[in-house]
This record gives sequence, structure tokens and C-alpha cells, in this order.
Amino acid sequence: MERKRGLFVGMTTLDCLYQVARSPAANEKVTAHKSLLVSGGPATNAAVAFAQLGASKGNQAVLLSIIGTHPLTALLREDLQGQGVILADLAPERISPPPVSSIMVTSATGDRAVVASNAVDMQAQANQVSPDILDAVDIVLIDGHQMAVSAQIAEWARSKDILVVVDGGSWKPNFDRVLPYADVVVASANFHPPGCSTPVAVFDYLKGLGVSRIAITQGASPILYEGPNGSGEIDIPKVRAVDTLGAGDIFHGAFCHFYLTHTFEEALLKASRSASFACQYWGTRDWTKIYRLDDILSESDDADDAPDA
Repeated sequence: MERKRGLFVGMTTLDCLYQVARSPAANEKVTAHKSLLVSGGPATNAAVAFAQLGASKGNQAVLLSIIGTHPLTALLREDLQGQGVILADLAPERISPPPVSSIMVTSATGDRAVVASNAVDMQAQANQVSPDILDAVDIVLIDGHQMAVSAQIAEWARSKDILVVVDGGSWKPNFDRVLPYADVVVASANFHPPGCSTPVAVFDYLKGLGVSRIAITQGASPILYEGPNGSGEIDIPKVRAVDTLGAGDIFHGAFCHFYLTHTFEEALLKASRSASFACQYWGTRDWTKIYRLDDILSESDDADDAPDA
């Protein structure tokens, strides 16, 4: 079976995760049940999901992001290497610390509260990448946090007939430079292009740019989608959520994995099962260990699917 390669373009953060009974009130200190230091960010978590889901087939995930040489980045590099992600650093000489996010996850519900540092000063330029970055790449995911680089890569990818998937977590300036090159846009309910306040308006806006396959995720509510074969909704599996952090990112990485061998609708369904499966485990890494232990990547007809939640 031919090995597949995905390129994930966007942001990498250092995530400090804490599992707590509840978030603290003003001037209050709470004790965490669990804690974890791990790499994060939309493209980063998606790359991990892609690498882990395709590990038995030798699939590769390449993360194109800004890391640098600050001492804290050693934690990022070690984590990504352990997850099978190949790092392509856009700023290998950068000495500033990486963006840091502190996340508190409520143990009873899996809901999270996030405090994140601003990464607006970490923008690479288009001339910092070469077309060679797309060698042997089958699919590209763009999270919108490196817009100049992403627009260039998306244009090159379209000219090479490489699939381009856009993670529309929220609207960002200059997204309109990337979207016309997208084969698929998977947006969240918080993705509001100019003048768009409803899902119908978002669908119309993206179709007007030439995007032929569009999905809008809505948390635990059904996924809305439109494609060449019609439109519809996909129900989200009902699970007891332990941690919802990174669920959308995992969905995007899983979608890229499945879309290489399945239809648009099938890939959405299987990605939703993977993300729901991940929500049943603490942090953004434990699910990958269980996934491997369950040996779900077998040679059966449903080999690429996650365990039913």
C-alpha cells in the first residue's frame, strides 16, 4: 500500500494542561488532578492525529510552523518526534519563547477554559518556503495562522493537483487569499466571513469563491455539509467527554487521513468518530495510545475507522 504524506501549515504552541474539579474564582487557588506539558495549536494537533491514524501504513505528517531555538522548544520537538511528526521550522534561528497556552479542563464535563498568549508577531513571509516543501505531499491542511506562507503553498498545491483543506476555526485577515485554492473548507460555527452571520451565508460565501466541499462543525450538534453529491447533516456520536481540548484539531487531522481514501461524506463521518473517541481521554495524546492498543487499523473493511464511541 502506498504511503501517504500530509503537510500541516500553521501554529505551534506550548500547552500547559490542568485537569481541575472547577475553574478557580478570583484570588482562589485550586489543585489540579492531572497536568501535562505538550505541543499544541490547530495544525500541530491535526498533524499528530494524521500521523497516528496512519502510523501502521507508514503515513507521514510534516508540520510547517515556527518553532525556533528557545529552551522551551526542546519540549515541543521531543513531543512531536514521539508522535511521529516531521518538523519543518519556518524560523529555526528564532530565540524568543514559543506561544504558551494555559488550559484548565473541568473533570466532570470535559469543558475547558483557555488563556493563550498572542502569536501575531510570529508571521513568516512567502519567500521563506520553497516549492520543494510539497514533494511527495498528497494533502495540505492550513489553519490560517501563517497566512502569507499558506497562500503561497495553497497556490502551488492547486497547480500540482494536491488536495488543500482549510481549517476555518475563525475568520482571520487575508483568509480570502487562501480560500480560492481550497478543495475543502471545514469551518467551525465561529467562522464568520465578512457579512456572514448564518451557516447558509457561510456556505454561499465559500461556494462563491469556488470551494466545492464545505462542512461546518457545531460542537456536539450535527455537522452541516455541502458537496457535489448534495448536502446534509452528520450526527456526532454521544460520549461521556473527559476532555474536549483539541477535538476540532483532531477532527481536521482525521479528516485529512480519511479523505485520501474515502468520499467527502465518509471522511466527515469517520473524522467525527475519531474526534469523539479522543474526547473520552485526558489531554490531546492519551487517545492515541488507546487507539494503538485497540489495534483498530487492521485489514478489515472498516480498517480506517476509530472504535465506536
